[in-house]
Parts: sequence; C-alpha cells; structure tokens
Amino acid sequence: MLTYLRYGVLTIVAVILLTIALANRTVITVKLLPDALAGVLGFNLSMTLPLFIILGLAIGFGLLLGFVWEWLREHGYRSEASRARREAEALRADLKRVETIAPQTRKDDVLAVLDAR
Repeated sequence: MLTYLRYGVLTIVAVILLTIALANRTVITVKLLPDALAGVLGFNLSMTLPLFIILGLAIGFGLLLGFVWEWLREHGYRSEASRARREAEALRADLKRVETIAPQTRKDDVLAVLDAR
C-alpha cells in the first residue's frame, strides 16, 4: 500500500515538473558579467539554455548548498552522539565485567528485607 502511495506522489511530482518545463521552454541567455564590466575585462562567459533547465540547476544548486550547510552545522551533534555511544559501550562492558566477577545473590533489597522477617 505504501509503495503505491509513493509511486502516486512521484507521478504527481513528475507531472508538475513536466508542466513547468513545458511552460518555461523559452531560450534565454545568461551572462556572467554585465556588459560594461565585460568590456573592461575583455571577456564574458554566457550560456543560452531553456529557462526550465536554468531553474532546475538553480534549485539543485540551492538544495546541494543547503545539504552541505546542514551537514557542517550538525557536526557538533554527530561528534557528541558518537562520544556518548563510545561511553555507553564502555560502561556496558564495565558492567558486564563487574557482573561476571561478583554475581549478585539477591537482586532486590526489598525482597532481602522481606526474606529476613
């Protein structure tokens, strides 16, 4: 059921993207520098592409930049989690070592008091 829902959502997204692409297929020229500055420097890179490709590249670049930014921002949380995980594993190993050295005969003090009566 969940697979069909996923395919349905992907189909809707694909239809929306295809509609946007067909509506924005006008060819435009994107220049790196303004004409006045390009005249001074002597070069100007430009590309002529359909608008939907430029929009797609801009959205993809923004997503990539956001993912990298979040990955760098969360570095402290990931390092703290790995440190806590290592500490928990060390404590588990220490507890297992102590339990094998000195097994407990009574696991509950309340039961020990009741047994003593």
